[in-house]
Amino acid sequence: MPLRAVHNFYLVFCSSLPRSASSVCPDRCDCQQPQHLLCTNRGLRAVPKSTAQNPEEILIYSLGGNFIHNVSSFDFIRFSQLIRLDLQYNQIQLIHPKTFEKLMRLEELYLGNNLVGSLPPGALLSLRKLRILYLNNNELKKLTQDVFSRLDSLIKLRLDGNAVEALQEDLFQSLTNLLYLHLESNRIRYVHKNAFAKLAKLRFLNLSGNKQTALRNAHTFAPLSSLTTLLLSENDIQLVGNRVFESLQKLSKLSLSNNKISSLASEAFKGLSSLRELLLDGNLMADIPQGLFDSMVKLEQLDLSNNLISSVHPSALKELKALKVLKLKNNRLTALSGAVFSFNGGLYSLDLNDNMWTCDCRLLQLKEWMNSAHSQGKLLTVFVQCSHPPLLKGKYLDYLNSSQLHSTGSVPDACLFPLPDSASSLIQVSEKQELLPAGQQNIQADQGGPGEPDTSKTGKPKRKKEAGSNRSRLLTTVKSVLTKDASPGKARSADKNITLKATVEESIPSPGTSTSHPVQAKAEKFNLLQQDGMELPMVSDPCEFNRHFILNITAEHVASNTATIRWKVLAHQGPKNSLVHFRVLFDRFGQPVRFHRFIYVRDRSNTITLQELKEDTTYMVCIESVIAEQVCQVASRDHCTGVVTLPEQKRIVDFQLLTVIMLGINAFLVFMVASVWIAKLLRKRLNKRKSAVHVRQMYSTRRPLRSMGTGVSSDFTGYQSNRPRNAMCTIDEADLIEFPCDRFLESNLRREEVIQRFPD
Repeated sequence: MPLRAVHNFYLVFCSSLPRSASSVCPDRCDCQQPQHLLCTNRGLRAVPKSTAQNPEEILIYSLGGNFIHNVSSFDFIRFSQLIRLDLQYNQIQLIHPKTFEKLMRLEELYLGNNLVGSLPPGALLSLRKLRILYLNNNELKKLTQDVFSRLDSLIKLRLDGNAVEALQEDLFQSLTNLLYLHLESNRIRYVHKNAFAKLAKLRFLNLSGNKQTALRNAHTFAPLSSLTTLLLSENDIQLVGNRVFESLQKLSKLSLSNNKISSLASEAFKGLSSLRELLLDGNLMADIPQGLFDSMVKLEQLDLSNNLISSVHPSALKELKALKVLKLKNNRLTALSGAVFSFNGGLYSLDLNDNMWTCDCRLLQLKEWMNSAHSQGKLLTVFVQCSHPPLLKGKYLDYLNSSQLHSTGSVPDACLFPLPDSASSLIQVSEKQELLPAGQQNIQADQGGPGEPDTSKTGKPKRKKEAGSNRSRLLTTVKSVLTKDASPGKARSADKNITLKATVEESIPSPGTSTSHPVQAKAEKFNLLQQDGMELPMVSDPCEFNRHFILNITAEHVASNTATIRWKVLAHQGPKNSLVHFRVLFDRFGQPVRFHRFIYVRDRSNTITLQELKEDTTYMVCIESVIAEQVCQVASRDHCTGVVTLPEQKRIVDFQLLTVIMLGINAFLVFMVASVWIAKLLRKRLNKRKSAVHVRQMYSTRRPLRSMGTGVSSDFTGYQSNRPRNAMCTIDEADLIEFPCDRFLESNLRREEVIQRFPD
């Protein structure tokens, strides 16, 4: 059963159990369920002593976000059933070798974002069931084989954000079931060829952000037969040897972004038959040769942006039948043949922005291919913006017709002579009507026509930079190829002067030309800022500034609702930078939303007073830098401090509360008096309506006898013999004396007898 499913089962089962009245949580902690002890963000400086009734029943212990410095051997000795222990975002420096000795059932251990410099040998020896281990963002410098021994159940290991410099032999040989390994953001320069031995099940490996300079040994990645993702970006890699990744038959993503790769071996990617995504952006590649990507038949995404690419071989992408996304943005392409993409039927996204396109007849074939692909709905819009010649600068290739492309520049016959594919993107041959003196062949940066000498304001011509040996060899090769391939008719024209056009790679780009490499872009921005007289930051990354320049966060003058926070900033070389200021984040411990309140310190001050705080409450206050309106994505917990506000002093007499109480009492008394008066009034009215009749009035001779029915009057004159007898016995509700009606109903009595018997 997966670990998450077991964890959810425990939570549901524990929530259904009644909480024992005798169980007691440690101070500043909560017991959400009988098996979950929550002590996160409580300002603790040490692991609290266990006061729970049954600590051996605790399954999850959370101590993250505190200020714990050391972990002793007695802190978790009673938590024998623990399956998850969270100690992240503390200040732990030392771990006792027997700290985790009794946690034999532990499956998840989180020690990230602390100050751990080394792990003692055997500290994790008893954790045979451990599946997840986080040691990221610490200060580990050296890893030994003893640290990970007997952790054969481990699935995920994070060691990123440390200071590891080398991976020794058989370092991870005990981790036979490891699936995910994070080693990014370290200082790794050396990787032993057997460092990843016995990691046959590993699927994810991240080595980005290190100091590797070359990938030569094919045995390094040979044991990783199940690897699907390999990240090697942001290193110093300059060389990639042949068949380095040959054993990675299941690899689907390979990232070599932001390195210093200038060239690749012809069989560098040999064996990557399952690769679907290849990232080579941010390097120093100058061309795309033939056969480099032939083995990657399943490749779908290829990123070659931010390089120095000036030519692409027409057959370079021939075997990439499954290619869907191709990025060639920000390179030095001036011309590109449409035959390059003739074999890529599935291509739907092509990025050619920010190149130095020369819009002449060499782009006719590319324009025809783009129009055909757009008309069939197979390709998204491709933007090819002209940089040369000046007449077409800024215009897009889609809006130009063939006559405009043929008429540009002063070399109208530039495309009349078919050239070999190896030289078609580098040179142009044109026949001049007038012969020039020998030795005056014009070599220029691809401007669409014969070059003219640059003159300054004084009118004196400027000398071009002399071409190197590589350019001389290139021109010699081109001349020999042209002479060999030319027909007899063209050989006669070859005797005339030939204008050769080659791409001149200047070391300093022109002011109007965008740089193609990130390092050059930063340098250009640096020069522009210097010209404007602006001050530059010594550290442009806010995360690096937080880590190296901010320290000593203290709380001063703490009151019931205010607190003054002070910090120190290390002085750095160079002028004081006005673009760096700070932001203060604060929040109460235990809140579901972290740091939803923050204050910007715009005047570069190193102190601030927080207002409107709640009395007798624990806050956590953190400081971070803001450089050029950019902040670090992850707030550093190393620059935080705890603040506990004072309780507010109570006054002896609260007159406001007393006034409210008195008004309430008066209102109640008025209500009681009104209720009594209304009750008396209602009672009087009810008594008048239900007054009793005196008995003497019913037998008084001064007034006639009251009618005992609807059909009998006082003198019986209205008596009706044909009416039923029970009508004569009807008695009014007001009569208080019960009459014997039976004697009136005797059948043998006549009316006259009745009148004689009761005359009055």
